[in-house]
Amino acid sequence: MDFEQQLAALGVDGKLYQAYVAALELGEAPVQMVAKKAGLGRTTAYDLLARLEKDGLIEMVERDGKRHVRAKDPVVILQRLEMQRQVMGDLLPQLRSIYNRAKSKPDIRFYEGEEGIRTVLWDTLTCRSKNLRGILSMDDLLETPGQAAFDQYIAERRQRGIHLRVLRSAVKDVDRIWPQSAAELRELRYAPPAVLLSMTTYIYDDKVAFISSKKENYGMIFQSEELSRLHAALFEGIWAISTPAGE
Repeated sequence: MDFEQQLAALGVDGKLYQAYVAALELGEAPVQMVAKKAGLGRTTAYDLLARLEKDGLIEMVERDGKRHVRAKDPVVILQRLEMQRQVMGDLLPQLRSIYNRAKSKPDIRFYEGEEGIRTVLWDTLTCRSKNLRGILSMDDLLETPGQAAFDQYIAERRQRGIHLRVLRSAVKDVDRIWPQSAAELRELRYAPPAVLLSMTTYIYDDKVAFISSKKENYGMIFQSEELSRLHAALFEGIWAISTPAGE
């Protein structure tokens, strides 16, 4: 970076840069002279010089009834940065505490209609862990978003290397599709008959996604670590008592 770019990185840019460099080169001079050297109007120069004075880079002094600008040793820039670093170091724990409290609040997104359902379905492909837990209501998915859209989704899931462990209820399987398949990164189990899984649910990272039937026609995404842990535990409990496909 050249000299001007380096000062810009410190927040001294544009007309502020012009005023500061003029003050530095003149050392001490009336405001009008600094403004002229910087190529600035008098009012603009006063405003800019007031900012530079506030930042401690110059000081305004009276000489023979006129206001003069006196540039300070540029070492004050380094001193200012060091002071800011110290203040930031003291503030950081409090700022992070506020940030973490805000981050920990659950985020709830609601989507209506077929397009909303597709939005929720495809959000599961953002899964960072590459491990999805799914509870699929097959007859509902064949209605919305439909087999063609779901096959496209499966192909993309495979492409991204996302593995799926899926629970289904046998009575909801209306056709012999989407079976257990190592090629499609899918491990399938059937829940006990007494456990009817009637709503499609995905658990991934810190999210839980719900996809309704076509009758209610909506999708929801909850981003909450606590809710995700709860549903993951419920999934694992049902998984443990479910029957692997093919048995």
